[in-house]
Amino acid sequence: MSEIMHPQSAVHNTQALIAMIREHYQSEDFIPLHAPCLGQPEKQTLNTCIDSTFVSSVGQFVTELEQRFIDYTGARHAVAVVNGTMGLFLALKVAGVESDDLVLTQSLSFVATANAIKMLQADPLFLDVDSMSYGLSADTLENFLNEQACQKDGMCVHKQTGKVIRACVPMHTLGFVAEMDRIVEICQRHGIKVIEDAAESLGSFYQGQHSGTFGEMGVFSFNGNKILTTGGGGMLVTDDAELASHAKHLSTTAKIPHAWLFEHDEIGYNLRMPNLNAALGVAQFDRLPGFLQEKATLAASYRHFLSQQSDLTMMQGLASAQPNYWLNGLILPDQASRDVFLQQANEAGIQTRPLWTPMHQLEIYRDCLRCELPQTEWLAERVVNLPSGVKCHG
Repeated sequence: MSEIMHPQSAVHNTQALIAMIREHYQSEDFIPLHAPCLGQPEKQTLNTCIDSTFVSSVGQFVTELEQRFIDYTGARHAVAVVNGTMGLFLALKVAGVESDDLVLTQSLSFVATANAIKMLQADPLFLDVDSMSYGLSADTLENFLNEQACQKDGMCVHKQTGKVIRACVPMHTLGFVAEMDRIVEICQRHGIKVIEDAAESLGSFYQGQHSGTFGEMGVFSFNGNKILTTGGGGMLVTDDAELASHAKHLSTTAKIPHAWLFEHDEIGYNLRMPNLNAALGVAQFDRLPGFLQEKATLAASYRHFLSQQSDLTMMQGLASAQPNYWLNGLILPDQASRDVFLQQANEAGIQTRPLWTPMHQLEIYRDCLRCELPQTEWLAERVVNLPSGVKCHG
């Protein structure tokens, strides 16, 4: 275990890092964690959308954004939705997750991952994360399934409760991709569907393949603090034409196509991304390569700077992965040092934040099944996110 950082060391390291961040952003004003970069290209595309009058869930920009996503990620199909949370809900729904099912996922995640599972009245079962990828641990997953699950009537069943383990949702933490080849292979062996929570990982690759394209489906987020934003929005991707068609059908109230009749053949949902949001995303897509390059440069600067400081290291991810560096993660020696750093940085006008409170520590999920979670708790006590946005010039 790391020793507690001496207060004077904490002050020195924080002040040095604050100076480095201000020099990078060339600003003495408040520096946010990750502000969107919006300017004339976005305004022009939005005006085109407004002039077309197609501002809701039908329009050229929704289709164009889906195609841009297909071309970029290598997925065969893409379905634009209102946000990442509802994208996960749709993916779980079309994957066959039902009430009382169990869905394996990680406790170290934004709450949307678990919330999407609960929307279907299924239950998350929390597994630990890996010390190198920061996403779902393949070792923990394999050990859990070998020891606590069995096959019954062609389904994977949890021995203790008798519930079906229907799906597994690894989340690519801060844009660092989980060990997806192993996770997919393990789940396939046990008959479990894999749905990637790729909300934070647009532009991240593992072994040369884009995140979100390893499992049956992957879901991305375009919230205002993501690398590419549509204000609110998300994208479900898959190589399975039937799953894509079903997801799109459900996202458009399950309406049977007809020139004027309104007939619906399933309980559907109004979850299609509006054309106005998609227009913003299309303009943002042109900027994506530049965003990713600037973020990689900033991450390298952080690593170089912190290599000269004591007691501070950066999250780096697997050697076989290329993260998008959505949010840079600083690892401090312990929780006390983390809290000192957070207070000093934020008081100095540098927005920093800890990782999310692990799901199993939230009152709403305390009673969910879980394994031992030592790495989850270790990271949650020590990691601070540093400003990671691009310098936007319009």
